[in-house]
Amino acid sequence: MKEIRIILVALFTFASCANHGKQASGQDDFPAEIVEFTVYPDNPVFAGTGTDTWDKKIRERGFILYEDGLYKMWYTGYNPGIAEEKFLGYATSADGVNWARYSDKPIFNEKWTEDVFVLKHEGLYYMYAEGANDIAHLLTSADGINWQEQGDLTITTTRGDTIPAPFGTPAIRIEGGKWYLFYERDDAAVWLATSEDKLHWTHVQDEPVLSPGPETYDKGGIAGNQVMKYKGKYYLYYHATPQPYGGSAPNTWNSNVAMSEDLIHWKKYPNNPLAENDCSSPILVFSGEKPILYTMHPAVCRYVNK
Repeated sequence: MKEIRIILVALFTFASCANHGKQASGQDDFPAEIVEFTVYPDNPVFAGTGTDTWDKKIRERGFILYEDGLYKMWYTGYNPGIAEEKFLGYATSADGVNWARYSDKPIFNEKWTEDVFVLKHEGLYYMYAEGANDIAHLLTSADGINWQEQGDLTITTTRGDTIPAPFGTPAIRIEGGKWYLFYERDDAAVWLATSEDKLHWTHVQDEPVLSPGPETYDKGGIAGNQVMKYKGKYYLYYHATPQPYGGSAPNTWNSNVAMSEDLIHWKKYPNNPLAENDCSSPILVFSGEKPILYTMHPAVCRYVNK
């Protein structure tokens, strides 16, 4: 394995990826350690190779877990000159800054796999990802490297009607032994569903649990990335855009957070966005006393507590 060398041409893209540096809201709903971050000066810490490899570029959403003193990253790589499909890569780091690719080939290429969410439950890794045409699917692995496809998800309404594709950006929360799925449809909003078998899901309610707006920063579209529990409350880290789809201006993305006490009713952080200028798909990683924020698209950037 070779230590990752981030190509210099990528650096200028992320020079302006920084948080606002705003003061905390003064409310217990958003503890400073999970919302106030400073941009790491040597971003990005991981990116596509920029050369004619399968992972010349990387896409949203990669995912990072910290286990046994090692940062583990699953990411989506692609090269339009080689194939339309997007495949799964894997990299590790001892410090969260310097990353080494596991292989010069994908670790899974049997099916289009992007926008991944990874969790480990009872000794088994679960990966929920988008496939072609934004249809979410499930993979499992005993070691996080060798993955087996388990099939596409099925989502139904409270009345039992099947939700048609697309449905993507799947994020999972296990609470009280119950599995919850947060997902989006065309970035129009975030919905919540539950499952008994991890493949077939039923809406908790048919209305979204998180919708765009009313503020400008997330008025054009939103998608959830990670749901975590901290000090008795839930936090949904999500990416958003102020531009509506189909408009004259290109979409730019940012990173945000919202809080809930029941997984259904969400309050957005008053000082969103946490990061702007196309730094999106935020993931919070606990690897010490205070968490580290990573934005995963279009390259991996790191943010530390102030």
